[in-house]
Amino acid sequence: MTTPLPTTTREVRLAGVPEGLPRPEHFALVRTPPPTPGPGQVLVRNRYFLVFPGLLTLIGGELEGLPLPTLRPGDTLIGPAVGEVVAAPSGSPLRIGDTVSHLLGWREYALVDVAGCTPLDDTLPDPVAHLSPGSAAYGALTRLAEVRAGDTVLVTGAAGAVGSLAGQIARLLGAARVIGSTGSPAKAERLVSELGYDAVVLRGAGPLPAQLAQAAPEGIDVLLDNVAGDHLVAALGAARQGARFALVGTLSGQASAQRTGSGAPVEIDAFRLLVKGVSLRGYNGADHPEVAQEWTGRFGEWLRSGEIRFPHVRIAGIDRAPQALRDMIGGKHFGAVVVEL
Repeated sequence: MTTPLPTTTREVRLAGVPEGLPRPEHFALVRTPPPTPGPGQVLVRNRYFLVFPGLLTLIGGELEGLPLPTLRPGDTLIGPAVGEVVAAPSGSPLRIGDTVSHLLGWREYALVDVAGCTPLDDTLPDPVAHLSPGSAAYGALTRLAEVRAGDTVLVTGAAGAVGSLAGQIARLLGAARVIGSTGSPAKAERLVSELGYDAVVLRGAGPLPAQLAQAAPEGIDVLLDNVAGDHLVAALGAARQGARFALVGTLSGQASAQRTGSGAPVEIDAFRLLVKGVSLRGYNGADHPEVAQEWTGRFGEWLRSGEIRFPHVRIAGIDRAPQALRDMIGGKHFGAVVVEL
């Protein structure tokens, strides 16, 4: 059984691989007939999808070992999405009307393998909250950095989708002092007034090491790093004995106008790592498959109790999605960026 479908549906495709950051001409909004699900597939009408910086790494990237496929000209863009099943073959474990999450955003209708869908319930009070990338912050702070009562925690890129949740999570896990970094005075004010950050270091307002020394005069115990680059270097200079560093993003490479798709190289002082006993680890969700369900449960409890906020902006219409990506790169938005269809 299926529901009536439109004769055409829209999706955003990559029109060309940019040199540097993508511009509007690198994307095309294309109309195409809605696909028909075959065995083991369902058709999902997308309601929301996440615009995430990792997409920049996938566009023409040459890195090996990426968890998602590289995008080439003509490919439809991808990303986390939430939608409603509108067509399913007989015998499918998913039924018409089920709400699911999957990774085929950037299109109004998605043909998804059943194995690639996650059925959603009411654990979270708003379906959009399922697009929160907070699982990475939660996993890194509980599995790698292991925040302890009394810790001083630094979150770089604190006004982004991950960072805006990371500071709140660190506090809920027992951190005594939470410091963030951002590039906007207005965002710095919101981090303190809305999300409970104790202090913020501001990119472009002076040397980061000096700002960090003032914000954390006794040093930091934990780093949740979304940026790498000079932020990672400054954090290492402020590390206390036995500090735990968890890397979850590389915005310094992804959002650079000189990006080449080859990563985010940075020079750090290995001697300081050694004498300070600093652990430096990258977080990969695939290594911790139990985290997603654990995070969703705790996130739902914290949202309902008001102990945590999910900062995000909703952009209406798939035609505005490419500009939403540009605006996210430019630091226009606070928190996650979600396109609402």
